[in-house]
Amino acid sequence: MGQKKTARRHHAFWAFFGRWSNISRLCWGKSSGITLVELLIVMGVLAVLIGSLITILDPVTQLKRGRDGTRKSDLSQIQSALELFRADHGCYPHGTCLALAAFPSCGNNFSAGGVTYMSRIPCDPINAGQHKYTYDSTGTTYNIYSCLENINDLLKDNPNNPIYCNGTTNWSYTVRNP
Repeated sequence: MGQKKTARRHHAFWAFFGRWSNISRLCWGKSSGITLVELLIVMGVLAVLIGSLITILDPVTQLKRGRDGTRKSDLSQIQSALELFRADHGCYPHGTCLALAAFPSCGNNFSAGGVTYMSRIPCDPINAGQHKYTYDSTGTTYNIYSCLENINDLLKDNPNNPIYCNGTTNWSYTVRNP
């Protein structure tokens, strides 16, 4: 039995905490419990660690960036569908284009002449207020506008388009025909 205690005392784990630490006393049964001060110190250290972790990760900003990534991806998919449409009909959806007079709104099917270009036009992740995808076309060119929540995004429009986004809590992002 004496050899077992000696082996524990020289083990690297116990050497880290020190021979007389409360943890080693708890494990060897020579202490009656943890004091209130020790408990408060551990809780304080955990609170500081959790607070710094939340500050570093900033979940609100991460959610905004995630929704902005979805917006960019959606507009890229719409752009691909519009280019396929132009390749088939020689124009983009507009009043002057006989194949399709207007671009369908979000959630609807984008098809013309028996060809489906998108089974469902994507909607903005928030899809309320200024957070909607806006399509504008002359028949030969087009712009698709969206408002990014992260106003520090590197791909935002410069300058902001105030018709679609306010420039303080959101910023415009535009996809144009190539």
